[in-house]
Amino acid sequence: MLKTDYKFGEVHVLASQIEAGEDRVHVKNLFSNDNGGVALLAFKAGQKLDTHVAPAEVMVNVLEGEVEFVLNGMPHTLCGGEFLLMGADVPHSVEAKADSKVMLVKVKP
Repeated sequence: MLKTDYKFGEVHVLASQIEAGEDRVHVKNLFSNDNGGVALLAFKAGQKLDTHVAPAEVMVNVLEGEVEFVLNGMPHTLCGGEFLLMGADVPHSVEAKADSKVMLVKVKP
């Protein structure tokens, strides 16, 4: 079953759907179902997500800003307009080097 607050056929500006907060990394799910989903993350410079794993294959798409994405201990710097693919259950962390917005596309294997 699809979970979303959006209606099919509506047009939205992606980056304006989420704003960063001083308190923590903000996350907004755009839609999800049993196979995966799409989420937006907003970071203030310096905010981070500690090392964790995701039970899905992920496309990390930086919409705005710059993040350091550490994948299996190897750092990757991604800027607005760049993306990275990651397999399921891979240890990773993220740190915003500037105020940033990121879209995650998650597909369960």
